[in-house]
Amino acid sequence: MKIGGNITGFTISAQGLSLQRRKMNLIAENIANVDSVRGEDGKPYQRKYLNVVHQEKNKYSYPQINTIKLVSSRTDHIVNPAKIFQMKNQMPGFISDEVVDTKQGEMIYMPENPSANKDGYVVMSNVNIITEMTDMIAASRSYEANLTALNASKQIAKDSLEI
Repeated sequence: MKIGGNITGFTISAQGLSLQRRKMNLIAENIANVDSVRGEDGKPYQRKYLNVVHQEKNKYSYPQINTIKLVSSRTDHIVNPAKIFQMKNQMPGFISDEVVDTKQGEMIYMPENPSANKDGYVVMSNVNIITEMTDMIAASRSYEANLTALNASKQIAKDSLEI
């Protein structure tokens, strides 16, 4: 999600919002399939989660130092010409991959289930509803925090235009 062009606060908040939205979608999918014993491949549903890794390819850098001459009536105002650091407008990014949890789910005795093995046990999904609800609360709060930061950046930009 690209918001704000050159305004760094907007970009960071937008990345956070996008990441938390993806997490919430995966959590919703996991909750919807908590009791799925057989998927399209004939196996129980496997929990999915978002693995987020900080990407170091776009580092902040100070590529050049420009000098400018300032006209001053007094020489003690500015001893040396001002040096301006220009920062490339590159945000550090995140790589997020959807990962499937390979742990086996709980085995429950259900001999009447068509997915039962010869002993009558069915391998259930490895989704734990308590873990998913906890993750959902955390993702929801992170989303709200990013939204608050985005609104604060928006208010700062708005106030700076009124100066």
